[in-house]
Amino acid sequence: MNLELNQSTFLVTGSTSGLGRAVAGKLLEEGAQLIINARGEDRLLELSFQYPGRVQILSGDITTDACISDLGRLLHGRKIHGMVINASGPPVKSFEETNMEDWDQAYEKILRWKIKITKEFLGIFMAQKYGRLLFIESASVKQPVENLILSNAMRLAVVGFVKTLSQEIAHLGITANILAPGYHATPAMERLLAHKALLLGISPDEAKVYFEKEIKMGHLGNPDDFASLAAWLLSPHAGYITGQTIAVDGGLIKGTMG
Repeated sequence: MNLELNQSTFLVTGSTSGLGRAVAGKLLEEGAQLIINARGEDRLLELSFQYPGRVQILSGDITTDACISDLGRLLHGRKIHGMVINASGPPVKSFEETNMEDWDQAYEKILRWKIKITKEFLGIFMAQKYGRLLFIESASVKQPVENLILSNAMRLAVVGFVKTLSQEIAHLGITANILAPGYHATPAMERLLAHKALLLGISPDEAKVYFEKEIKMGHLGNPDDFASLAAWLLSPHAGYITGQTIAVDGGLIKGTMG
């Protein structure tokens, strides 16, 4: 299918690793122009060198007001068709292991900046009467994941925010959706494996088997498959889908609303 993205420009945050990197790569394969963000400038430059003239970079921590202000200067007066709103999650911890500072930081790193970036740039899409907002969260919003209490709690607030927002902007031709990935072969998963291995006194490879047993398909997800769905949701073909939280989980979630 031709996704009709070769005349489109997208922002992809958290674009040098894991699912964000896979989505950026897929959009570039489809001919899109990108503004990419991550904290490491070297890896941003690597991607821009692979696609000369089609990638603009912004290094910095997108969860901060300063970086969002830098992005505002970069986007000033420009047309943009969609945003992939994505960043790494909070540390792997049980409730007992957390303190109040962890909770304050989880609010900052999971919820606050997503509200801030949406409020800053929604006007661009409203003026165009077109736009695609895609938030990458976690399957934990449908089924809690052990030792991810900070993520489990705060990402549910993102779901409430995005669902409500989608109702307010649908008449303007702007969609807002969430992809909720399960266990994928990414650096974030490696951190979860390391924590489980430490907790159980086993190797990371044994911990991987532990997680794979929870997945009905029996293996971790491929980030490239995830990226294909993301690219479609960002395309003109997905104009009648909004306010949805779509799990990409290989059968991990057992609930009927998963």
